[in-house]
Amino acid sequence: MQMKRKHWVALSLALTLVAGCRSERPRPTPVPLPTTDNNLEGKVVGDDRSAMEAAVDSSGQAGAGPSSTPEAAAGGVAMAPGAPDTYVVQRGDTLWGIAKMYLRDPWFWPEIWQVNPQVQNPHRIYPGDTLRLVYIDGKPRVMVQRGPERGSGVHVVPRVRSEPLEAAITTIPFETVAAFMSKPSVLTREQIKAAGYILASRDEHSAIAEGNTIYARGFGAPVQVGVRYSVLRVGDALIDPDDRSILGYNGIYTGTGRVTRAGDPATLVVTDSARESEPGDKILPANVDVALDFAPSPPRTRLDGRIIAVNDGVTTIGQYQVVVINRGARDGLVAGNVLAVFDAGALVPDDEKRGFLNSSNNRLFAKKVRLPDERTGTFMVFKTFDRLSYGLIMEAKDIIRVSDRVGNP
Repeated sequence: MQMKRKHWVALSLALTLVAGCRSERPRPTPVPLPTTDNNLEGKVVGDDRSAMEAAVDSSGQAGAGPSSTPEAAAGGVAMAPGAPDTYVVQRGDTLWGIAKMYLRDPWFWPEIWQVNPQVQNPHRIYPGDTLRLVYIDGKPRVMVQRGPERGSGVHVVPRVRSEPLEAAITTIPFETVAAFMSKPSVLTREQIKAAGYILASRDEHSAIAEGNTIYARGFGAPVQVGVRYSVLRVGDALIDPDDRSILGYNGIYTGTGRVTRAGDPATLVVTDSARESEPGDKILPANVDVALDFAPSPPRTRLDGRIIAVNDGVTTIGQYQVVVINRGARDGLVAGNVLAVFDAGALVPDDEKRGFLNSSNNRLFAKKVRLPDERTGTFMVFKTFDRLSYGLIMEAKDIIRVSDRVGNP
């Protein structure tokens, strides 16, 4: 009996060993790839929307409005409803669109942007970078984790890239500003004095058009063959509505010319013609560099100005149109400053005695009361002169017109 029991125990041990050999061995825990901060977690906006599209979609959600979360109150800025924990920067994004996605008021972006001193050019954001929303001492902060191509500490498999590295995203749409700056609609006195001019045309054409050869001089520096210039006619003066002084002049674009021979006078061929050019028309560089890596910010001082001109000569102004205001560097404005646009309230008669006899006469002689200004849009400065500035309408909630007021947001 005892012998049988020993055999049974031995058999049970053997079966246990066999089962153990056939069972699946536990897989080793994968080692996570290192990141700049493994404690930062969030959900990437998992679709093809750009930052601006995501911001617009968020602002259109039901109940969108000022955030009342404790985090927003502690940070001193109101976060946008549905601000993502994590966002991967895409090609075509702008800093304004990203800021609008995170903040109710995008011009407070510097308040939550956390500069990372370990990253080269920490103020610039590139496609492929990951933005993470974190809270430091109860205050919201957005930190950047560089994409693999720019060195984030993440291990990547070596590969050959045939395409160039992405450029940093700009604050506002580059194409809109570049198109305007190459064909400016406002000329300052300084620009006019420094610009070259058409001396004459070959064969003495009275009206110069595309394909004609022109001779020009008066350039501040020697011209180079192949360089393109815009031809503009100096139009009416722009008057400051406050003191009636001249701030600049309308620049009427007539065409584009390409230098074919240097010298004094230089020779150009008209490659594009919007209208007939004439001797005396001004010639300015067709490509004007404008730095667009600034961050949106409110002005440092109180400001009250007016829209005095708009590109293309339209009467009503919409989003992404370039306008000119009668305030500039001497008023404390710098590129990136954000202003609110207001429709000035109308003057209406205060007919206190309405309903009594002779009410029409009472209304005729009644005192006038100005209604409150209504906000119609948001404006961002991208280039300043001494007494005027160029800017872009970033948002238009209603019709915007020349002479509308601009002020602190």
